[in-house]
Amino acid sequence: MKRQRSDSRDAPANRRYTVVLEQEPDGGYSVHIPALPGCASQGDTLEEALANIREAAELYLWSLMDDGLPAPEGNGHVVVREIALQA
Repeated sequence: MKRQRSDSRDAPANRRYTVVLEQEPDGGYSVHIPALPGCASQGDTLEEALANIREAAELYLWSLMDDGLPAPEGNGHVVVREIALQA
């Protein structure tokens, strides 16, 4: 059964997730949501990448609902550190 986005009766509840955006060497951005394993997208601009990951996350959450699974809470555990390497 295909859901329509305007069907808010059983839409995923409003949630907030941290997204990780990385600028690609050849241009554009890749983006993923650590709390939603496998939920990733990309875009030519930051705005496009954010719009694309928002759509991917909505579809991800719909899929969980269709399977009777709960949506992950929180943002996952993300730590970003810089390390020094000796060549």
